[in-house]
Amino acid sequence: MKPQPIEYAAASEEVRAVFDDIKTTRNVPDVNNFWKYLANDPATLRRTWSSLKEVMAPGALDPVVKEMVYLAVSVTNGCGYCTASHHAGAEKAGMTPAMFAELMAVVGMANETNRLVNGYRVPIDPAFDK
Repeated sequence: MKPQPIEYAAASEEVRAVFDDIKTTRNVPDVNNFWKYLANDPATLRRTWSSLKEVMAPGALDPVVKEMVYLAVSVTNGCGYCTASHHAGAEKAGMTPAMFAELMAVVGMANETNRLVNGYRVPIDPAFDK
């Protein structure tokens, strides 16, 4: 059976508590589909939200940098949902179209050179192997 999204009205108290925290933290009227689907497993929903909230909280990296890193990894992993979600998050945090274009150039180049290194089995230079 294909999982279905859990809407707030049909959610358990445990799921509603996580949904409420997401809505309050993000200042949004509803949670997005990712969280609604994770709500099929309340323990995974709670754990994932807790970890994501901690990792994406203010820290040494600016919010736009965190969102752009998340976007780059999502593009590389081929996750269309995460790419769309974190593109929107990066724009909200201040990413400009020029920043996005440059990010995609770096992501594309990194993927190309990573595959070339792996294909040629290039050994790590002693200066880099620290």
